[in-house]
Amino acid sequence: MALNGLRGRMVEVEADIGNTLPGFVILGLPDTALSESRERIRSCATNSGIPLSRRKITVNLFPASLPKRGSGFDLAIAVSTVAANGEIRGTEGVVFLAELGLDGRLRPVRGVLPAVAAAVKAGHRRVVVARGNAAEASLVPGAEVSSYATFARLVLDFGAEPKDLNLGFEPLETGNTEQAAGSSGAEPDLAEVAGQSEARFALEVAAAGAHHMLMVGPPGAGKTMLAERLPGLLPALDDDAALEVTSIHSLADQGEVRRELLRRPPFENPHHTATCAAIIGGGSGLPRPGAASRAHRGVLFMDEAPEYERRVLDALRQPLEHGELVIHRAHGVASYPARFQLILAANPCPCGKSSGKGTECTCTPLMRRRYFGKLSGPLLDRVDIQLPVHKISRAELEAQGSAETTAAVRLRVEAARGAQSERLRRFGLETNSMVPGKVLRGTLRLDGKTTRILDTAMDRGVLSARGYDRVLRLAWTLSDLSGQGTPSADHVGQALSLRSPELSS
Repeated sequence: MALNGLRGRMVEVEADIGNTLPGFVILGLPDTALSESRERIRSCATNSGIPLSRRKITVNLFPASLPKRGSGFDLAIAVSTVAANGEIRGTEGVVFLAELGLDGRLRPVRGVLPAVAAAVKAGHRRVVVARGNAAEASLVPGAEVSSYATFARLVLDFGAEPKDLNLGFEPLETGNTEQAAGSSGAEPDLAEVAGQSEARFALEVAAAGAHHMLMVGPPGAGKTMLAERLPGLLPALDDDAALEVTSIHSLADQGEVRRELLRRPPFENPHHTATCAAIIGGGSGLPRPGAASRAHRGVLFMDEAPEYERRVLDALRQPLEHGELVIHRAHGVASYPARFQLILAANPCPCGKSSGKGTECTCTPLMRRRYFGKLSGPLLDRVDIQLPVHKISRAELEAQGSAETTAAVRLRVEAARGAQSERLRRFGLETNSMVPGKVLRGTLRLDGKTTRILDTAMDRGVLSARGYDRVLRLAWTLSDLSGQGTPSADHVGQALSLRSPELSS
């Protein structure tokens, strides 16, 4: 399988053994790693007791015009070459995915989950992988997975004579055999956040409707703690979403072995020095998924947001609007899903002391404008909730034990998500944040009395047309959380207060 993003294309491996001078040629636009597979295959076959023919070997990867990358083609080439010499049979229609070691072992490769899923979708259910990829490949419904630790054991099962095979070598699997870090363990609990009742409610609204949020407050107010607890409020991923999310992480992870699908929404927290390629995706050849795609169906948290490069922040506008990243490079185009919740956190000024009593801010008005200037208007216009976060008092700190837990809040979030799913199913949508303006002002249109305060705000120039729609989406989420079928004027006013444009100045 040749992967382009999460999409895979079947590659047929052909081998011919000629009567000319010895040689080994691979055709079909192989990259450097694939060209080097000739030596890996020769050593692997020799050490497995089934050496390659001494005549000229020509291998063609069809379609020849499709670029091929990576060491995952090793096993398919080796099997095709041995089959061309008449030593094994029954390999037609089988998908082979593994890298070969010089000693004859089969090594796991990354991206097995999306590759196997693409193979099954193309009608090829029988798949052979390295032992280290067996658990991950078996996660794909309908796949008939066979796994081997060594090349010798594989060719024996495909009809090779056992007399010369090196069957005594069964190496122990090396590397990390645990599930990827961050996918298991106790989640941070919302009860650990002291005070911040307004911020906690805003976080619940964001979770219920999948809304983006900006938090502005002094250092130590709890912005990071709140953001880290948002994934725990989100419902577990269903089968399709879990397969999609796990496929992305299978491509992005280095050497991780997954034994089950990721069921909890992911959380990505890149450092503010991260480059555009690290956030959006990049790398040599076809681009790899970045933090935005790894946060698909989860949360992308950008702490100290004004410290990021402006072009990095503005690059997020496409996925925020469309839920997908299309990355163009000289070697090709790759698309990755990127429907995440963006959570931004910022100080009120560069020194962080412009709010709160007893503090002295040393920042000039020009410094403040430059600080928030990196958060462009078009980006903030796509952020539904813009919330001030204040310092907590000693009394709030001492009363921490009375706060609601993540589990209690998640029950309300799941109920609100259920109401949204029931209402939006006919439009093919899942959450309020995905509802287009045409539907909000059409089928789901509210009467003028309900939206009066919102209409006035738009007439005064406080809201853009996009902002108007986003306030309506917030109002529907507030209605779902309260258990009402339709937003009231109070819900619209509350939604407008959650989206205060003064926070961006």
